[in-house]
Amino acid sequence: MRTCKLMAPCHFGLEAVLKREIYDLGYEITAVEDGKVYFEGDAEAIVLANIHLRTAERVLLVLDQFHAETFEDLFQGIKNIPWEDFLPKSAKFWVAKAASVKSKLFSTSDIQSITKKAMVERMKQYYKIDWFPEDGASYPVRMFFLKDEVTVTIDTTGDSLHKRGYRLETGKAPISETLAAALIMLTPWHKDRILLDPFCGSGTFPIEAAMMACNMAPGMRRHFTAENWTNLIEPSLWDQAREDAEAAVDMSVKDVMDIQGYDLDPKVVKIARENAKRAGVADLIHFQERALKDTRHPKKYGFIISNPPYGERLEDKDSLPPLYKQIGKVYAGLDSWSMFLITSYADAEKYIGKKADKNRKIYNGMIKTYFYQFNGPKPPRKTNR
Repeated sequence: MRTCKLMAPCHFGLEAVLKREIYDLGYEITAVEDGKVYFEGDAEAIVLANIHLRTAERVLLVLDQFHAETFEDLFQGIKNIPWEDFLPKSAKFWVAKAASVKSKLFSTSDIQSITKKAMVERMKQYYKIDWFPEDGASYPVRMFFLKDEVTVTIDTTGDSLHKRGYRLETGKAPISETLAAALIMLTPWHKDRILLDPFCGSGTFPIEAAMMACNMAPGMRRHFTAENWTNLIEPSLWDQAREDAEAAVDMSVKDVMDIQGYDLDPKVVKIARENAKRAGVADLIHFQERALKDTRHPKKYGFIISNPPYGERLEDKDSLPPLYKQIGKVYAGLDSWSMFLITSYADAEKYIGKKADKNRKIYNGMIKTYFYQFNGPKPPRKTNR
């Protein structure tokens, strides 16, 4: 497969984190838009990006970008794409998603129908047949319309990359795995520093941190749509990438790590332990049933990274001031610690009693949230005698 254009969507506001991940894989960034990072790569890039990227939602193969103000423009633009270079005669193909922003074409059903019709017309001309069985591998098409500019892609991933496979059950208001990983990457936390989540829920922050610490690729134990694209990607590439990823895991980090997750609900704590077990990092995390007010740690220079309640439901609003006051009290009692919280609660700093050193606006789904960063002092540099 020749070098092609790839696009990785991510949470709005976290494009820089994803860029760093893609650079670390060895690929060049070609463009960055809100919630999207474009890069170039070959078949191996598709494999490695799916298996290794922690903060992307999926990996899309970009086929074309063109201007379309009418459905005729759309039909001709789609028909001009060399679909035969990507889709075999047996391919199952459909428009899985069509998102439109500030564009004249916005009817999802019409976009899907016209796109499929144009694809079939192109395929009929090339394969010299009038009917396609669509009993082969899946090639789901995803389209993005922005100010009448159309981006046409095929989804290589399938289920979103946040579905690592370990979280079968969740607590209330769970944070996605990709968002949790990105937020951890925004902090200076390192595997030899304490990490504590006093609202751990289903354990996503501790589990993602543990996976990073032991160098466990997030996608090495799940499957992807493009694994069946044998016309484009050699199956051996997937086998080799998984083998290399397994070999890179280092569980010896247990000797230097201290990752803890607390929650008041014993059922949720049990779910977190089961999730960690499925993720393969149960031995790296200590989960415990514990109230926020009882959160303490004897050591210095640790990190709180957490997703406390937002109070999105009206009946929960009254409980937030005392809760965030308690967060502030707990933090004040932790000597030289740093704290990082994601919340949509506008009065968080007021009741914590301390202004954040920095806050970053991030969309958690459709909810506008802020990632408050309270920086503690750096530990003294270790010296060799």
